[in-house]
Amino acid sequence: MKVLNSPARLAGLLMAVGAAAPALAGPDDTLVAARDAFRANETSRLASLGDSLPANYPLKDYPAYWLAWKALERNDDAQVQRFLNDVPEGLMPERIRNEWVKKLGLRENWTAFAAEWKKLPVEARDEESSCYGQLMGLHQGQKPEDLDRFLEGKPAPDGCNRLIEGAYARGLLSQEWLWRRARLLLAGNFLSQARQLAADTQLPLDNAALNKPANANLATDGGQEAALFEIERKAKTDLDGAAASLSRMEKDLDPARSGFGWGQLALLAARKQQAGQALQWFDKADPRQLTADQWEWWARSALRLEQWTQLDAIIRRMPAAVSAKPAWRYWQARSLQQQGKPAEAAPLFSQASVGHSYYALLSLEELGNSLSASASKTTPTSQDLDKMKSDPAIRRSLALLSVAEIYTKPEFRTDAQREWRWAMRGRNDMELLAAAEIARKEGFYDMAIYSAERTKEEHDFSLRYLTPYRDVTQKYARQLDIDDAWVYGLIRQESRFITMARSGVGASGLMQLMPATAKWAAKKIGLTHFAVNDIETNVQLGTWYLRYVLDNLSGNQVMATAAYNAGPGRARNWQADRTLDGTIYAETIPFSETRDYVQKVMANAAYYSSTFGHANISLRNRMGAIPPR
Repeated sequence: MKVLNSPARLAGLLMAVGAAAPALAGPDDTLVAARDAFRANETSRLASLGDSLPANYPLKDYPAYWLAWKALERNDDAQVQRFLNDVPEGLMPERIRNEWVKKLGLRENWTAFAAEWKKLPVEARDEESSCYGQLMGLHQGQKPEDLDRFLEGKPAPDGCNRLIEGAYARGLLSQEWLWRRARLLLAGNFLSQARQLAADTQLPLDNAALNKPANANLATDGGQEAALFEIERKAKTDLDGAAASLSRMEKDLDPARSGFGWGQLALLAARKQQAGQALQWFDKADPRQLTADQWEWWARSALRLEQWTQLDAIIRRMPAAVSAKPAWRYWQARSLQQQGKPAEAAPLFSQASVGHSYYALLSLEELGNSLSASASKTTPTSQDLDKMKSDPAIRRSLALLSVAEIYTKPEFRTDAQREWRWAMRGRNDMELLAAAEIARKEGFYDMAIYSAERTKEEHDFSLRYLTPYRDVTQKYARQLDIDDAWVYGLIRQESRFITMARSGVGASGLMQLMPATAKWAAKKIGLTHFAVNDIETNVQLGTWYLRYVLDNLSGNQVMATAAYNAGPGRARNWQADRTLDGTIYAETIPFSETRDYVQKVMANAAYYSSTFGHANISLRNRMGAIPPR
């Protein structure tokens, strides 16, 4: 079922359908053809189509923008510069300039880089271009900031690797630092980057021993790293065997390396929810080498066992940037509460209660405040709406949205989202709410939510928690006797109400159904022919599957939410051998995506419940208790 959200869009579709000939009957047709030419690398045709667009067409600059991308591929600086001169402001020149400075940095054309870098707003810089900016500063004698951010075990883009190499060449990085980065890359199985780092910095990593760790010479640094790498590799399939190997080898390893190894084994144990074992191994780890992820899993291991005093102690030892997160403010407050120290807990709950997130809502409840989503609502004036409608970036965004829907071209919707987000930069609350209302009326629901969520003082929760397709959703929720606030909380997180949403793994529609799940559910309810992206069918199948997992998981919404994202088998495996508080179950889910998903869906459900006027169930009560296995 195709839904058109405005009379103008309906008229556009009717025109498109009626105009079978001639081809390229209007500027939108030309634009679609231009994008096809861009994809086919037909630059002459792309240029010709761009020249034929009328001057007042809101998307006229897009063909030139696509040509600039092709110019970047060819290192054609002159054409890139012409585009930036012709289109001096907006999302398009920012994206082109951000890519261009990376090209200039790679070529070490620092004169041109410096000129363009000044014109690139901070918000437009990505990780790699920022690294090139620091590398330029390094050539000018400036010391790079926060190089320790590369000690989190993640691979880095080329510009950041060049920054590390440059910092090493100027004596700003110790060999200990380099070994730590190499060690983390090996632990993450980023073998190529570890080897490249060693080659760039003369680090004596033993490549032969990495290939055959049994031949590693433990009398050398490179041999020890290879042996440690083999233990970490073994741990993925035989954690106990890896621990035994590390214990045997420990006397021959440098303390920093053995401490690192225990930290890695502890992390794996924690993610397998072997909390007791994880705590023992974290105690043997070198805390100086723990990543933020490891600190958090150390805390989660204590939490899983409800060892509140130990949890408090771990959070106090965390690096400040980690312990300051709302999650750990909240859990430290809970630990203090459990230790009979409510006076110490209250300020931490207060700090964590800022905003409208999962932890903020839980903290607010601990302070004795109930949720009232409808209590605060600010409505923009017609002048506010007119001002935002006239903004060029918003006009481009809505024009791109129209093309996406009329021609069923999701790539144009992605461009529309980018333009919208760019247009929201630096906006005050009233402008954001006006933009959110415009997006709502246009059926651009994800961007309506995006804008409404950015307000700081003035709020409209009816825009933050939109309820499109209410008749369809309510019908199937009632038929299946499930909480429609929960269903809405899930849809909001799954698709942001984008009917054409399709995930990277193939899930489709409002409720993001995988093809096999949709087919299986359809067979169960007797649907022989169906289209998974049809709104009503998608909600019917999605709510039926949600009811199915709920019934098979003790009627527990938290577990059913986890199952909807990661599968019922995993949701069961994450239970403990005793009753577990739902907030602890959610916090100790091993998959970060599923953990975040469950927390957001349940918080969404609490807000929707308030909006719908349901019985006032706190989020903490909604999280409930998870039965034992």
